Amino acid sequence: MTVRGRGVSAGGAERTGRTPDAALRWLTALAALGLALAASACSGEHPQSTFRPTSQYASTLNGLFNNTFWWTMLVLAIVWGVLLVIIFRFREKPGAPPPQHIHGHTTLEILWTIGPALIVAFIAVPTIRTIFETQAAAPKDALVVEVIGHQWWWEFRYPQYGGIATANEVHLIQGRPVDFVEHSADVIHSFWIPRLGGKRDVNPQPALRDPNAPKRVNHIVLTPDSTGVFPGQCAEYCGASHAVMRTRAVVQTNADFNGWIQAYNTPPNPAQGSVEAQGKQIFESHICMACHTINGTNARGVIGPNLTLVGSRQTIGAGALPTSVASFQTWITHPEGVKPGAMMPGIREGAGGMPPTGLTGPQVQAVAAYLASLRPAAAGAIPAPGSAVPAPGAAGAGAPRPTTTTTTTTGGVR
Repeated sequence: MTVRGRGVSAGGAERTGRTPDAALRWLTALAALGLALAASACSGEHPQSTFRPTSQYASTLNGLFNNTFWWTMLVLAIVWGVLLVIIFRFREKPGAPPPQHIHGHTTLEILWTIGPALIVAFIAVPTIRTIFETQAAAPKDALVVEVIGHQWWWEFRYPQYGGIATANEVHLIQGRPVDFVEHSADVIHSFWIPRLGGKRDVNPQPALRDPNAPKRVNHIVLTPDSTGVFPGQCAEYCGASHAVMRTRAVVQTNADFNGWIQAYNTPPNPAQGSVEAQGKQIFESHICMACHTINGTNARGVIGPNLTLVGSRQTIGAGALPTSVASFQTWITHPEGVKPGAMMPGIREGAGGMPPTGLTGPQVQAVAAYLASLRPAAAGAIPAPGSAVPAPGAAGAGAPRPTTTTTTTTGGVR
């Protein structure tokens, strides 16, 4: 007899079974859940998506991911197909006799041994080829960029261009290979610009007995194939303001890159009597110059970021604030309020062993105006500040600013 899906076999043992309607309801619920997850994954803007590669390195990694994904989807389809056939064809039926026991099936055993082995080979061979391709040495004509991680900002140096140094925005050339030479000034960081591809630990230098021994560095070699501004971030927790350690790659044509180099070597000089000129004089006569360098001035500090052309960067504070006079005023007045752990002194509080700057409100306004004016005359070669920049907390802009302080950082204006 049967009662609501329960039955009793000829031997008197009770059996349980699900009706086709119940199984259909479960399958419908699972399908709805899958569609909801797929729809949520496709919504919104994702400026740091690895699925929109803009370099040969990123395209190679994306191709490998796609290859692995579709092979795993094939496995999933086969497994679920067989499972559904078994569920509907061989499900327990009221009054059915016990199933016949089968001991071994040579053909099936050969298939489920050879099949997975072939799939593993189809995944392993492209993976090994990609490893060798992405770990190849840089070509001789590559642009060399030294990447130095600090808490919590990025320093970029160009040894092939007279040691030019900038912060948080790295300028690259479309179609020219670039060799990122990476190390850290303090703790372990991780340099990652998703659309350019690659994610590499940026490690502090170990103590070596031989002071002349070469630095131990990590490398990423890639060739940008599209112009634009591509956001990135530190991908290794490195302290209180890890979430505000962002970066941007500005990929330019060769002509625009050379224009940026020329502008860097011939920075603007404010007009006499202007508020920017007053800001420059204040900057050079206070402790600002002890930490920062600005080409064409007496400021030659190396503790904090190089501020040459800082007004042309899209953000300050390594992504904490969009570049503007108001943002510079906020940062100069109380940097700890913007970025916990910052070692830049404010106007009333010291930091990093430095006393408060003691700047007055009008002095802060003048210095902010001066810093915001540090832009090249040919502004078209460099994206305007604030363009294509996610607001703090927006998609791709990084996590919200943390509210606790556990460590300290070097530097001032970022």
